[in-house]
Amino acid sequence: MTKTFASQADLEEKQVSFTRLSDNAYAYTAEGDPNTGVIVGDDAVLVLDTQATPVMAQDVIRRIREVTDKPIKYVLLTHYHAVRVLGASAYAPQQIIASQDTHDLIVERGEQDKASEIGRFPRLFRNVESVPAGLTWPTLTFTGRMTLWLGRLEVQLLQLGRGHTKGDTVAWLPQQKILFSGDLVEFDATPYAGDAYFADWPQTLDNIAALKPEQLVPGRGAALTTPEQVQAGLAGTRAFIADVHASVQAGVAAGKDLNAVYKETFAKLKPKYGHWVIFDHCMPFDVTRCYDEVTRHRDPRIWTADRDREMWATLEG
Repeated sequence: MTKTFASQADLEEKQVSFTRLSDNAYAYTAEGDPNTGVIVGDDAVLVLDTQATPVMAQDVIRRIREVTDKPIKYVLLTHYHAVRVLGASAYAPQQIIASQDTHDLIVERGEQDKASEIGRFPRLFRNVESVPAGLTWPTLTFTGRMTLWLGRLEVQLLQLGRGHTKGDTVAWLPQQKILFSGDLVEFDATPYAGDAYFADWPQTLDNIAALKPEQLVPGRGAALTTPEQVQAGLAGTRAFIADVHASVQAGVAAGKDLNAVYKETFAKLKPKYGHWVIFDHCMPFDVTRCYDEVTRHRDPRIWTADRDREMWATLEG
């Protein structure tokens, strides 16, 4: 029996948690659905990743208003994926911040990515009609590093290397050792690597570890509130990426085609990671991207709704 395409059969609502990490930092999480981070400064609020639609973002705003009445002046896009950015208009921020690499990816593939993701994840794009026409555009971009002061609170926006995408940005509170990783780190949730750089990702995780965060908000999964949990989140993400990469490299070296490599890699990883959220969804995209990187495409190819379906039919049909 063929599997339902991507996450179209995932219709179960998830329980939302709003976890306080400090007087300034909060994590909006929902059992493996995309997370949103909240940083409350002396004079303003920064929201990191927006939820997929403005209607869905209203629940984040409601929870922010339970802890502060300060204006939401800033939104940070940790990367370009539609599920992370299309809710931005709900916050009416003064600035939408992203890396220049993320801006460039929106220019190059934003429209195709939007159509692709909405087709994959209908539950995560609830009330998609509330998304304004067009794309979500950064109003302020940076390269490498940017420091944002929310009164006396220092927020460092850092590009620590390529991984989930080439534009990945983390937010770091150096005074409190709290890090918001975007999808560079996941916890008990399968990393989506369809637009990834497998060879670069482990070093980027090492660069995160070098900051020695004591708490970390991953892209998916529960907030990590102890150094031990942070280490577990980094180690789990690193192991998954390394295991996919090693399996694909071995298959390519043996002269196997994508179908054979996919089936072999899925079977190898299922016992270890199959209980993680969206494992069945991610694996066809992850292995296809890794196969591309190992063989002939250093940079990720653009996913379109049609390419999604064709790939799924080829690997899971």
